[in-house]
Amino acid sequence: MTSTQTFPSSLAGSQAPPLSLLATEPLRALFDFCAGKFSDAAQAVGDGHPVVVFPGLGAAPFTTSPLRRYLGESGFTPHCWGRGVNTGPEGDFDAWLDGLEADVRRWRADSRRAVSLVGWSLGGIYARELAKRAPDCVRQVITLGTPFASMRGATHADAVYKLINGSATQLTPEMEARLRACPPVPTTSVFSKSDGVVSWRGCIEKKSPQAESIEVTASHLGMVSHPDVLRVVVDRLAQPEGRWRPFRQRAA
Repeated sequence: MTSTQTFPSSLAGSQAPPLSLLATEPLRALFDFCAGKFSDAAQAVGDGHPVVVFPGLGAAPFTTSPLRRYLGESGFTPHCWGRGVNTGPEGDFDAWLDGLEADVRRWRADSRRAVSLVGWSLGGIYARELAKRAPDCVRQVITLGTPFASMRGATHADAVYKLINGSATQLTPEMEARLRACPPVPTTSVFSKSDGVVSWRGCIEKKSPQAESIEVTASHLGMVSHPDVLRVVVDRLAQPEGRWRPFRQRAA
């Protein structure tokens, strides 16, 4: 089930999901993966343009393979981000983004087409920031369970980051405000109220002529394989370049 949502921009008091949801994430992700395996076959609706997929925090490239495979079967040209396991930004955030921006500009130059960016969880932060830095190269951005609007205290991912890097992220108020700003390209945020890792309220983008939020029923870990998520991503990517329109729920 999918639906579009509009919520107030204020996220004061947002909290991390209940531990009960977090505890069931692995099992629910398995169900999401199985549902994706047995869902309807992909339809070749894409125009072949490049789509770069960024994994979530602590995730290896193979974790996004169900999504990338589905994108390929749907007629797009999917690319893994090419940086291995996502352990978070290294050193200065902007200096680290320089390398990712160079990759995006290379994909743009090689294909001679604007590139769509799909980011899962923390990977969605990268996608949004890259679209702000290189809007001339980016066709649209789609984030999956990315809490760009509430990064502090509204996610269980801080503990994972600390485990990987030995310290928690250092988010200044200025950085938080920057991350909340919407990219200057068509932007879709996919979120789930049953997300056990991040607060769904932190994934809501302020509605505008080129920005939207779409609700699905999926686990956080299963975002890249849930059939509803796959269909939403393909629907968004299949729009003709320069003719983006908000998502419209199809009748069952």
